[in-house]
Amino acid sequence: MKLKSLFLTGFLLILLSCGKVPGKYILKSPDGHIKVSLVVSPNHEAFYTIVRNDSLVFRKSRLGLVRNDGDFSTGLKLLSASEGKIIHETYTLKTGKEAVRKYTANEQIYHLQNESGQKLNINFRVSNDGVAFRYEFPSSSKKIKKIEKEVTTFHFPDSARAWLQPMDVAKTGYKHTDPSYEEDYLQNIKVGTPSPTKAGWVFPALFKSGSNWVLITEANLDSSYCASRLQQDSPDGNYKLGFPGPKEVYTGRGYKPKSKLPWKSPWRIVAVGNLKTLFTSTLGTDLAAPAVQMDSTFIKPGRSSWSWALLKDNSIKYNIQKQFIDYAGNMLWKYCLVDVNWDTTIGYTGITKLADYAAKRNVGLFLWYNSSGNWNTTTYHPKSKLLTHQDRVKEFRRLEKMGIKGIKVDFFGADGQSMIAYYLDILKDAAKYHLLVDFHGATLPRGWERTYPNLLTMEAVRGFEYITFFQKDADKEANHCAMLPFTRNIFDPMDFTPVCFSKIPGIKRKTTNGFELALSVVMTSGLQNFAETPKSMSGVPVYVRNFMQGVPATWKNTRFIKGYPGKLVILARQSKNGWWYVAGINGEDIQKKVTINLSFLRSDNKGTIIKSGTGQFSFDKEDVSIPENGKYTVNLNGNDGFVMIFK
Repeated sequence: MKLKSLFLTGFLLILLSCGKVPGKYILKSPDGHIKVSLVVSPNHEAFYTIVRNDSLVFRKSRLGLVRNDGDFSTGLKLLSASEGKIIHETYTLKTGKEAVRKYTANEQIYHLQNESGQKLNINFRVSNDGVAFRYEFPSSSKKIKKIEKEVTTFHFPDSARAWLQPMDVAKTGYKHTDPSYEEDYLQNIKVGTPSPTKAGWVFPALFKSGSNWVLITEANLDSSYCASRLQQDSPDGNYKLGFPGPKEVYTGRGYKPKSKLPWKSPWRIVAVGNLKTLFTSTLGTDLAAPAVQMDSTFIKPGRSSWSWALLKDNSIKYNIQKQFIDYAGNMLWKYCLVDVNWDTTIGYTGITKLADYAAKRNVGLFLWYNSSGNWNTTTYHPKSKLLTHQDRVKEFRRLEKMGIKGIKVDFFGADGQSMIAYYLDILKDAAKYHLLVDFHGATLPRGWERTYPNLLTMEAVRGFEYITFFQKDADKEANHCAMLPFTRNIFDPMDFTPVCFSKIPGIKRKTTNGFELALSVVMTSGLQNFAETPKSMSGVPVYVRNFMQGVPATWKNTRFIKGYPGKLVILARQSKNGWWYVAGINGEDIQKKVTINLSFLRSDNKGTIIKSGTGQFSFDKEDVSIPENGKYTVNLNGNDGFVMIFK
């Protein structure tokens, strides 16, 4: 009787979550707060709307796509809908803000056909933190089909605001390496504002619609599809999904999605809720494909020393890299990254000696590679060694014998289908030779760290290197870094290469040392390549070095405490050993008095706070006792930050 009762309860929950009213279907989240409505209009076009707590998130937004052999954007007929289904899934990740992740959603699949009788399914899932949908072609065909365009839109009310990063135009920028997701965000702009570039806007795209925050992105991108973005123009706040152009390819291959049938598109994700809901959401990996089968014993996230951040090309020499290996060993970091041109400035023989030396210090080496053949004009090398499966097998087999632990591959500059396939081919082949991967000059991961767990991190951000290049980036650092936890870094690992306590040659730093220290906690990356040099690290207080020796590269749990995009970030992360790290950064150049709710910790828990001292380049440390009401106040200067540790 108990089992029967549980079954009936589950069945009733599905019925309540999936409803049909004349002309449309309605699907609700498990908690009932989010509601998606799907309708086919009298002129045979498919639309959806999203409402949360009776507040309109999206107005009527288009669904559909156009295949080379059929139009699935108009002339549509809604045939039926599947019975509602509850999705429960628990999985673990090697990297990110939460080790064990749980996903629950209500699912319904809508069956349509076009005027030619060709079938299209639209699969919707609604969870408590958002909505996801994808297109499915259920028919079978051995003939390759190509998608010409999607007509998917995200139609916001007029009053909505946006925080968006422009997409760079293909084959522009440094040595024709764009796009690589390395622009500043335009913040709190009116929806409908055109992108300053014809290429549009990148994912993730952040909006505020009424009382709701909204993040749009995609996941489960495989080698049959291209990476998408939002188009340049969004009249009336109606954002259209866009594809890359013909220049964004692996040389001689295609840019539009193509596959045999059956075929499924990536998931279109719309995270919806308050800032806490978005910040802690894991939809970007919840909707990614499960991990492919591979030996995962070699996959070990970690922290790394890296000479190039501040010392640039001239540091890629044997003796200097040996110093950075010693530095990593002394700091108890797992890795040392050897960057550009190592194949000639050090050589394979020299690298083998360094790898042997590093192993004795319990340090593994990452080696830099240029991804490109002839799709850009970069001259850094090794170049063109990874272009084919045969090339990769030859190189990766050699690296494994040398004892190399990972590769950093740079300068992709394309989002077309063939380039996406190239990314994934590198990941698959690297795994066979027990190599970890860091992609730079790259696209957004879109949940790949779940599917290919040997992917520890990707750049896809205007990172620390720009602060060393341009004063305007140093001026914006605090604001920019306070944007990233709400956008680029919300779902996927990000190789910003943080933490600089010293002066930057030719640049006036605007952030405090407390701010820089906090970035080691605020930013998530399975491979945390720290920018600071051994000389400067030796000059900071012992308690700062001790902190940097122990700060984790991956986390058991993450809590959002307080914040606002571009202005403030206060969060707490729990390490695998149960310690809590509380960190905050002030994204504005104004003083702030911030009250932090630490009631989730035991009232008798005592900790330590490390913050800036009286000068920009100084530190201070104090003991912390949690008041009975759990509220603790921190005074922050402009562009300032802090970390607290509770053991």
